[in-house]
Amino acid sequence: MKKNAIEYLRQARAEGLTVLDEPTGKRILADAGISVPRSVIVDSQGDLRAAADALKAPYVLKVVASGVVHKSDVGGVRLNLADADALATAGHEVSALMRTQGIEPQSWLVEELAPPGVEIVIGGAMDPEFGPMVMVGLGGIFVEVMRDVSFRICPICELDALEMIEELKGAPILRGARGSQTVSIEAIAQVLLCIGGEGGVLMACEQELAEVDINPLIVSKEGAVAVDARFILR
Repeated sequence: MKKNAIEYLRQARAEGLTVLDEPTGKRILADAGISVPRSVIVDSQGDLRAAADALKAPYVLKVVASGVVHKSDVGGVRLNLADADALATAGHEVSALMRTQGIEPQSWLVEELAPPGVEIVIGGAMDPEFGPMVMVGLGGIFVEVMRDVSFRICPICELDALEMIEELKGAPILRGARGSQTVSIEAIAQVLLCIGGEGGVLMACEQELAEVDINPLIVSKEGAVAVDARFILR
């Protein structure tokens, strides 16, 4: 994992990039042991129907374009597409919308829709004083409004990861409070270790990476799936 991740980051820096594209970021996560949705990358909008044949519906369509970090902000994401026709139609709509904004798609990422669950945010950054630090928080309003997050200096161990989760004000939600679904605490802890543990992404790529953000990580009883990932280079 270390060699692959560092090579991806160094190649991107050599190309003058400051942010990895999402497919490359997800390759790093997968190499680190984190589950990501099954996906197909196509270079042309016209190949979207073929991508549907290789995956199980419903689908997610995402545009991959230079300089576009937050794809949802520019209308570059379509969710819950029922079949190949819906996928092709979404491709036409997104392509037209990109042109109005002067954005040229480089490729298209087609994914299987992740199973339902609770949204978690896991991230990391290089603090100028403490070095690599890892963060976990509940997604949605909890992270955006309540700032319900927990931090640790890396590398963390399994006990650190479990303590971080328990520190969250919204932790009872993960255990099924008020009728919410119970999710796998162990799966969240494992992703935290893959990012911030000894030999994890942050420690392995300390000289190349400024920030990593998995938002959201969809967690259920069965496990955790990283449905979006952002890597900021040093």
